[in-house]
Amino acid sequence: MSDDARGRLDLLRGELGQIDKDILALVAKRQAVAQKIGQAKRAIGMPTRDFRQEKDVVQRARKAATEHGLPASLGEELVLAFIRASLTVQEQDIIATTGEGSGRRALVIGGAGHMGAWFVRYLRAQGFAVEIADPGEGPAGVVNHRDWKRATLDHELIIIAAPMPATNQILCDLAKAPPGGVIFDVGSLKSPLREGLTALRDAGAQVCSVHPMFGPDTALLSGRHVIFVDLGKPDATAAARALFEPTMATLVEMDLESHDRLIAYVLGLSHALNIAFFTALAESGEAAPKLATLSSTTFDAQLGVAANVAAENPDLYFEIQTLNDYGTESLAALLYAVERLRSVVRAGDLEGFRALMTKGRSYLAGRATVTR
Repeated sequence: MSDDARGRLDLLRGELGQIDKDILALVAKRQAVAQKIGQAKRAIGMPTRDFRQEKDVVQRARKAATEHGLPASLGEELVLAFIRASLTVQEQDIIATTGEGSGRRALVIGGAGHMGAWFVRYLRAQGFAVEIADPGEGPAGVVNHRDWKRATLDHELIIIAAPMPATNQILCDLAKAPPGGVIFDVGSLKSPLREGLTALRDAGAQVCSVHPMFGPDTALLSGRHVIFVDLGKPDATAAARALFEPTMATLVEMDLESHDRLIAYVLGLSHALNIAFFTALAESGEAAPKLATLSSTTFDAQLGVAANVAAENPDLYFEIQTLNDYGTESLAALLYAVERLRSVVRAGDLEGFRALMTKGRSYLAGRATVTR
């Protein structure tokens, strides 16, 4: 490289470094304004989170990125990072009291658990006065009845975030004297809850069923899905949907049987595939550091997903595999697919292998068209 070329490269790198500093200075300025906005909200009693405003900010960023010749997705990713950073400054858990925010009262049964605690934070950020019923320790400043049967159950909203067998029993018990508020569970499966949900519906309760398709560490709902199972009580379903309408989440409604049949593939199959993947690696005799030195793009991506699955709650994942009425269907499909691949490879059947790849490419191309 000539001295002139090296000198120009150094100048360009210096210019790029200065741009990075300028960007970070603007981000710091944005954070300061976000902090002032949070203080102003608290001063006038507004909820910390304004999910509709977040949606508007993301849409503006996508439009602005396109106007500057950048991918809309880049604008969204950047502004979502800014929002997350703002939340660390702005979103503090507020001790909710009756009459603050919307004034509506909510009870989260299982509010000390992972998803239960998520709903506590989410509802409080929207101005609900939230109580929990959980044998464990809940968030500071939140009334904990320990046993839900000791609560008055006069809340406008009751959410059940307990393990699935316990949830079904709670639903059955609530059906004996149905509360007047809207009730929904957040279980990953619905067939294990069929008895309780049906009993509560038949008892006249305002009940539906909700499945948040994300984990308890989720801060922003852009790109996430929330499924609503209507049990014949449309007002209850509408009330549950209203909790998520201001967000960027995709809201989907379906019946109970369709939910579990699809979840057998969306969760059951994907979990099983990754459990089989990391089990095969763990029992291969090859050390993980050695494999890392030979990793490829595909292997790294798969390993990242498998690592996330391995870190999840094994009891919950076991329930997803064993309690779904349609669970064995997806596992049988996985076994059949692996055996077909194995037979094609063992037979040296190039055309058979191509057929598998072509069929998969066609299927996934169809999915991409639907999700655009």
